[in-house]
Amino acid sequence: MARVVGIDHLVIRVKAFERSRQFYDQVLGFLGFKRKYDFAKAAGWSNGKTLFWIGEADAEGKKHPHRTGNIGFHHYAFELGKRQDVDDLYALLRRHKLNVVDPPADYPDYGEGYYAVFFTDPDGLKLEGMVFKPPRRKRVKKKPRP
Repeated sequence: MARVVGIDHLVIRVKAFERSRQFYDQVLGFLGFKRKYDFAKAAGWSNGKTLFWIGEADAEGKKHPHRTGNIGFHHYAFELGKRQDVDDLYALLRRHKLNVVDPPADYPDYGEGYYAVFFTDPDGLKLEGMVFKPPRRKRVKKKPRP
């Protein structure tokens, strides 16, 4: 049996590449990622463990948000080191007037010590900054919310 040892990369499709690149430069830069790859309609950031890519959706994809090759996934959670990191991320989001879905809060239904902020990128893709203490934990007590 094979065993996953990490997530190598994530690729998302965006509607307006330059607008999204600016957004991810701000947010991913704050989270310790550096832009390592830059192409006409794609960019990739790395934190040394995971690559986070964006690429512009094709013309058909921009019309149909749930088609393969287009924007869309439920959300991506960035695990942070401590509660203060979640609060600092929230402060950055507010300072740059970025869309916050839910301000920092405890989510005991997700597990003891789960603390998170939820926000969206320019295309409405949901992102999360979270911490879960103690680490390597028992997960989800109830069905996650949509």
